Parts: sequence; C-alpha cells; structure tokens
Amino acid sequence: MSFILTPIDTVESIDKADFTKNYLNPRRPLVIKGLTKDWPAREKWTPEYLKEVVGHKVVPLYDNSKADPSKPINSAAAEMPFDEYIDLIKREPTELRIFFFNIFKHAPQLLDDIKFPKDLMGGFLESMPSMFFGGSNSVTFLHYDIDLPHIFHTHFGGRKHVILFENKWKRRLYCLPNTTYALEDYDVLNPDFEKFPALKGVEGIDCHLEHGDTLFMPTGLWHWMKYVDGSYSLSLRAWDASISRKAASVYNLAVKGGIDSVLKMAFKANYAKFKEQLAIKWAENALAAGRP
Repeated sequence: MSFILTPIDTVESIDKADFTKNYLNPRRPLVIKGLTKDWPAREKWTPEYLKEVVGHKVVPLYDNSKADPSKPINSAAAEMPFDEYIDLIKREPTELRIFFFNIFKHAPQLLDDIKFPKDLMGGFLESMPSMFFGGSNSVTFLHYDIDLPHIFHTHFGGRKHVILFENKWKRRLYCLPNTTYALEDYDVLNPDFEKFPALKGVEGIDCHLEHGDTLFMPTGLWHWMKYVDGSYSLSLRAWDASISRKAASVYNLAVKGGIDSVLKMAFKANYAKFKEQLAIKWAENALAAGRP
C-alpha cells in the first residue's frame, strides 16, 4: 500500500455518548454499517427507481483528468441525461461521475426515504443533502471540504474505496496554496516516492464502503475516493459546534476560495504553475523539518 494506512473503526451501531466521546469530539472517522437499516432508501433506491424519479434531467459530468487552469474549478467534462448516465455506470467501467448533485430538487419525494442521524449529533444542514455518482474507475481527487462540515456519507449500490488523512498532513500531501485540494500529479494508490518524497511516511486511514454503509468524516478530514463499482452516495452535512470552526469555514469560503478563483481566472496557467511549485516547496520543507 502506498501510505502508512490503518483500517477504519467499524461498528454496527453506536449510541450518542460513545459517538461523542470517541469520534465527534476527537474528530475521528468511523463507519456505521447499521445506521441506515431503517431507511426506506436502503432498499428503495435502486438504479431503476432513481431513473424513474429523475428521468431525462441533463446533468454535468466530471472525469479523472487534471484540472484545466484556464477554467473555473469543478468545470464539467461532459453532459448527459441522468437516466442514460445511470445505464452507463451500471453497464461498463467509466471515469465519468456526478459531483454534488441536488437530486432532491428534481425528486423531493426522496427526502422521505432518509433520516438525519440527529440522535448522534445536531447542527445538520437539512437544506443541503447532496448525492455523488460514479462509474467504476472514477476517482474523486484528494481534498477536504472547503466549508469544513462534519459529513455522514452513505453509499448505495456497490463498493467504494476511501483513503483519509488528518488535516495535519496537508503540507506533506502537497496541498496547493489558497485551496483545499492537493497536487493532482501523483496516484494516491501508488505514489512515486522518488518524485514526491514528502508522501513517504504519511499516515492515513483505509476504508471500504459497501451498500448501506455510512462513513462519518469529521470536519477538515482529507479524503480520496474511488468507485470500485458503478454506484452512488449521499452526503449529509452538519456544522461543528465550535465558533472557531464556523469562523474558519467562512474564511475558507469568502477569502481562500474567492482569492483563488480570482487569481486563477486572471493568470490561468502561470498561477497554476506557481501554486504547484509552492506546494512542492512546502512539502519538501515539512519533510526536512520532520513535520507532518
């Protein structure tokens, strides 16, 4: 395996006291296999049912290619009617995926099929549930969420491989300045340690999700995801209780994200090259200093 990875903690169920003490407060990830056992979605959300309720809605699609410095972040690679896309990912391998899709805008009845886990924590953003779809071979690049939420990420219809890193490793992961994502020039599963020496010794957590499993990803956790099968996931987001974390979220959205977008559009490839060079310098400095 590429990094120093340990298996993620996994439980069938968990009570609020245990969850708060051992996972929420220390910000440790966890897989809860039985969280969705009483969700109608667990059995109801088949590919055919989702095709039926969303239909021919045209959706933007993304692939594994490196971001184009001349385009805004998260620019789509293609478009396709939703029902045709579902047929594609169930039929054959593809890199194409749907990113942060508000499926409930098009099929609000789906909200009746899920339950926010309020018995474990509060702060859920009930207006922001979102879905992610991917074909086998599609990859979500290494990043952490810019708004710094806690995330309950439930997977449906297949398998997904997830690798997680604490935020303390961001320099060694070649985090690009003014962003919340890493240099895209290395393969997270098989990095070239000669070319990217700062990755050697980085510690992470290995996670494999199956149908119905829920991954708790605490705020600021770096994550890389690969769809092993054509399948889909639901993310429920919740605010961290601390004022400092909320302030950091606002800063990331208003300053870090805003500045990066303006500079990217103004300087394009030159700015992208500068960011990559600075990320490499930061990583080498952290490695030389023996820091995460």
